[in-house]
Amino acid sequence: MHKFLIIQTAFIGDVVLATAVAEDLKLHFPEARIDMLLRKGNESLLSDHPFIGKVWIWNKKKNKLRNLFKLAKEIRREEYDDVINLQRFFSSGLLTVLSGAKTKRGFNKNPLSAFFDIKRDHIMTKDGLLHETERNKQLIDDIVGSSIARPRLYPSEIDYEKVKHLKQNPYICCAPASVWHTKQYPKSHWISFINAVPAEIDVYLLGGPGDQKLCQEIISGSAHLKARDLSGSLSFLESAALMKGALMNYVNDSAPMHFASAVNAPVTAIYCSTVTNFGFGPLSDKKHVVEIDYDLYCRPCGLHGYKSCPQKHFKCAHDIPHNRLIEILNER
Repeated sequence: MHKFLIIQTAFIGDVVLATAVAEDLKLHFPEARIDMLLRKGNESLLSDHPFIGKVWIWNKKKNKLRNLFKLAKEIRREEYDDVINLQRFFSSGLLTVLSGAKTKRGFNKNPLSAFFDIKRDHIMTKDGLLHETERNKQLIDDIVGSSIARPRLYPSEIDYEKVKHLKQNPYICCAPASVWHTKQYPKSHWISFINAVPAEIDVYLLGGPGDQKLCQEIISGSAHLKARDLSGSLSFLESAALMKGALMNYVNDSAPMHFASAVNAPVTAIYCSTVTNFGFGPLSDKKHVVEIDYDLYCRPCGLHGYKSCPQKHFKCAHDIPHNRLIEILNER
């Protein structure tokens, strides 16, 4: 039996996109064992996954190096045929090299790529043409051909049952937070949008425990009587299960956008400081991108965003025509 290990120890959204590699491998090697290595905290994304075998967990926050070498030793004992490293950092490169896999795959930007058997370019520019799933797919194109699978999550029946009571009426989901401030649609704009949502539509705000303050401030500032803060109360897969049945999901350029893609839920992605050409845009059948409607000299200002606007004006967010969000809802 062929044994694959996919390494992606970055953030939540990156793990969701990495599932596309697993989907491609499963399609072409249905009998193979496919494992994944994630950072601690992201493992619940793959709970009850139908074909991911073992989920290795690297605790990067405590005893980082000791845990890395311990993990590398355990992985080496598994004798993987292929290790597919989707990251471009020294630590993931070291895990790949120490794995002892017959074939080591990764991007040539990795500091240890000289020790990889198969290397590919990872090009990310504001004029880029490839989605991240396509860039990742390059690492296995020699064994799976030209087909490109979508990322996919598998909420369980229990996940769907947990949110069933929230689906009694028509509803939308909003995920207003982001790790990076310059990726985040302004609070005042979220409030204006929610106030424009028809009264008969439920509005659910999604996010993690750390997003509760923002979500509660949006609810408090809104006059919509059926707006509800669910941040911190749902797991990743429960959130995806809820997004699946929404009339529309409104998100920033952040992990919830990838949740929507991974369950093929309708999504409207709001882009502030970043652009879709970086390769992280929505993939759902029903998708929209909302952004400023003019060229701004400083946009995009970076690949991932900043804690505050480097130019101090944040026009890339404040000048987004927010009436477009409600127009999209009315187009359904």
